[in-house]
Amino acid sequence: MLHGIDVSAYQSSSYPTDGLSFVFVKATEGRSYVNPKLAAQTKRARDASLVVGFYHFLWPGNLTAQAEYFLRHAPDRRGDLLAVDWETTGDGNHASNAEKDRFIRKLKELRPHNRVVLYCNRHFWLNVDTTSYAGDGLWIADYVTAGKPRIKAKWRFHQYTSEPHDKNVAKFAEKDDLRDWATP
Repeated sequence: MLHGIDVSAYQSSSYPTDGLSFVFVKATEGRSYVNPKLAAQTKRARDASLVVGFYHFLWPGNLTAQAEYFLRHAPDRRGDLLAVDWETTGDGNHASNAEKDRFIRKLKELRPHNRVVLYCNRHFWLNVDTTSYAGDGLWIADYVTAGKPRIKAKWRFHQYTSEPHDKNVAKFAEKDDLRDWATP
């Protein structure tokens, strides 16, 4: 399995890249937030020749506007990954299953040259999700042994800890396998 991390404004723009094959960078949230470190964190990943993904923290409502907002800020580069972060918002609510599915489909429509994955935690996948739609792949958060999330569904990425930062593994043998998959 490959190792990677995900970063947001909470992490440094000069995060360590040794031993990593990929990174997901938070780009946007809702229709009003852009990660102020987006450009620098992206440059760091590209300079290290990592596979790069961008994620959007999904809020309920205005899905087309959110998708367009996300794609205005996430670089438009073939082979980059796009991810939808589906979890409880700071207001204590979350996008519905139908909204999550529409958002993923909208991203796939607007950026057919990028893979789109769903990020959610184990609780959401097992207790909130009713459609099992994850676009091109599931990125599951379950803080257990790397590569052994406690779900039966097929997954592509597994976030297994948040200490000292969000660490992930990807179910690919080599970085070139991930690159090939990332470029549909």
